[in-house]
Amino acid sequence: MAGLSTGLKKKLTLTSCTVDKSGKVTVGSDKFEVMLNPSAYSHEHSISYSQQKTFGQLGSDTKFNAVNAEKVTFDIVIDGTGVVNLPIPGVGSPDVKTQIQQLNSIVYKYDGNDHQPKHVRLLWGSLIFFGRLQSMSVQYTLFKPSGEPLRAKVKLAFSGFMSKEEEALKANRSSPDLSHVVEFKAGDTLPLLCYRIYKDSSYYLEVARINNLTHFRDIELGTKLHFPPLR
Repeated sequence: MAGLSTGLKKKLTLTSCTVDKSGKVTVGSDKFEVMLNPSAYSHEHSISYSQQKTFGQLGSDTKFNAVNAEKVTFDIVIDGTGVVNLPIPGVGSPDVKTQIQQLNSIVYKYDGNDHQPKHVRLLWGSLIFFGRLQSMSVQYTLFKPSGEPLRAKVKLAFSGFMSKEEEALKANRSSPDLSHVVEFKAGDTLPLLCYRIYKDSSYYLEVARINNLTHFRDIELGTKLHFPPLR
């Protein structure tokens, strides 16, 4: 409510982050605040499925494979004419080239320590998104007589990042996209175990092959069976 009371609009801010080996995210101090907020943004969620068929099967059953990384895309306008001032009243806008360099230093610049581009936090209103730049396209639309750009439209796309702590909380560790080792007990059959783990007993031939079982009906009690992730 502070922004409403002062009449100041909250600006979309892109802040560099670091991620340690354990997956912990630390928000840094280097940031880029847009001059003009996007008129819209897209936040994409998607899921991938596998369609594995067994020999002689007429249809295919769509099975969950993985939750894909979220994506956020939006356009921003960078102005160097001075018409759009910075958040501090009376301070003119830096030239377009400088602003593009400042943006690049946050989202695009290669980090020599981590040997990869930086992670970034996007913060605007209810949007809190951690990810890395997927693509960036700059279209220059206004120029000085010398050819120096005065205005640019920047298209940005970010692919989401989930820390190991978040992934551990969200993942279902009993799901069939993870490996299982099961001890064969009295009353068990390979098709029954496949149904318990994959919800599909037809995988028993593939599981038998992976475990080097020549007679899947004659499995000794106590045998450790490996059930691989679904692909």
